[in-house]
Amino acid sequence: MAALIRTEGLHLTFGGVVAADHIDFELHTGERLAVIGQNGAGKTTFINICTGYLKPEAGRVLLEGVDITGMAPRKIVRLGVGRSFQLPQLFTEHTVRQCIQIAAARQNKDLSWFRPLASTVDAHEVEETLELVGLHADAEELSSDLPEGKRKLLDVAMALALRPKLLIMDEPTSGVASEDKHGLMQTVMHALDQRKVTSWFVEHDVEIVARYATRVAAWIAGAVVADGTPEQVLNNPQVKSEVLGT
Repeated sequence: MAALIRTEGLHLTFGGVVAADHIDFELHTGERLAVIGQNGAGKTTFINICTGYLKPEAGRVLLEGVDITGMAPRKIVRLGVGRSFQLPQLFTEHTVRQCIQIAAARQNKDLSWFRPLASTVDAHEVEETLELVGLHADAEELSSDLPEGKRKLLDVAMALALRPKLLIMDEPTSGVASEDKHGLMQTVMHALDQRKVTSWFVEHDVEIVARYATRVAAWIAGAVVADGTPEQVLNNPQVKSEVLGT
């Protein structure tokens, strides 16, 4: 099976600390990949390289065979890679609906400052996105007034409005109350399945990883030390000792 995204020999250091240690990696269409590792293991650095926020010292990133290494993040987004962040990146002075409209408009090459925002996007698609992530009832609320779980959902909804092939999520359940985490992930994964979007998420909650990932990759010191099914990786002795602390 051809890789949706593939890295070859990615290497990056910060002040002598190896953040990415010659990483060869593939992600395939339809996978639900969970990336686990202690803080500082290199998980977010790897994401930042693949999404254009960092340039590696060596190696390259291929998206469906196209070299995107060092490409500007906005260009990578246009090629089909969406991203949500540990701290949701929202338009805090706009409503939930307007946030999704703004995100959708960014993909519209005919966008003009002289046309109303709502007229530049597909209204049906905006409403469908609101329904998919369970935010239709909150559509007229300011994004800044939402509780953390709904802020996370809105961040994902804005990424979905960019029509990605792949959505990368950095700690989607962090800051969310324990009793709300599974409901949030269930909503997110259902939305991604409906849009046929491949997913890759960084996560520390082992129960979330075990339940929602089809594949897990464990990071230690800028390298992948285990890669396989959730059962295989979460029961790996090195992962249990050095990543999970069990």
